[in-house]
Amino acid sequence: MPIPEDVTGEEIDKDVRQELLSLPKTLADDVAKNLVMVAKLLDEEPEKAYGYSRVALRLASRVAAVREAAGFAAYAVGKYSEALAEFRAARRMTGSVELWPVMADCERGLGRPEKAMAMAGEPEVQKLDKAGQVEMRLVAAGARRDMGQADAAVVTLQSPELASSAVHPWTARLRYAYADALLAVGREDEARDWFARALEADQGGTTDASDRLAELDGVEFTDALDEDDEADAAGDDGAQGEAGSARD
Repeated sequence: MPIPEDVTGEEIDKDVRQELLSLPKTLADDVAKNLVMVAKLLDEEPEKAYGYSRVALRLASRVAAVREAAGFAAYAVGKYSEALAEFRAARRMTGSVELWPVMADCERGLGRPEKAMAMAGEPEVQKLDKAGQVEMRLVAAGARRDMGQADAAVVTLQSPELASSAVHPWTARLRYAYADALLAVGREDEARDWFARALEADQGGTTDASDRLAELDGVEFTDALDEDDEADAAGDDGAQGEAGSARD
């Protein structure tokens, strides 16, 4: 797959660059460029990111960072079985537990929420950092909902992290998930409050909390561009009608 000329491979994380030192320099550079493309495209164009990840995997399947990137690219396009296999490979290579939550979410994606719940109770969870533990809680709550246990999902999300007024990178998502879980059990007033709290913490616009709030408040947004298009169309129809009269 083509690599833009302005991508040098130097953009990758220094720890990943360190891993690539085990490869011949030319090969390391090629792998690095493909990993940069995966990172650049993962959110907006996941299918393309997946393509670059497969190239990197062909070039350096024995590098943990490559297996991890391939896992996230497969996960982004819903290839959960493939993603799980790559995450497991990366974990075997590094011994790290940081991929545990996303591995559990892959089990959810494969229709095995019971397996995800079992993983939430494993000792590995205690080895995760705070962000990882919050992520695991989000996955577990999702698994509860998959299993039809909506009230249990609400309880699963209740935690010191949820109650804290401090804002962390994961705060908005945690509050949003809690609001959504409350809404699922009919606790609409509380849900509205938590969607508002999620919006307060959502500095990067990672959730649609504002839209959910508006929906609960019965607010409907009209796209001004759509209105302009409709007006133009009406004007065109009028002009065509006048032209038709003249031809007649």
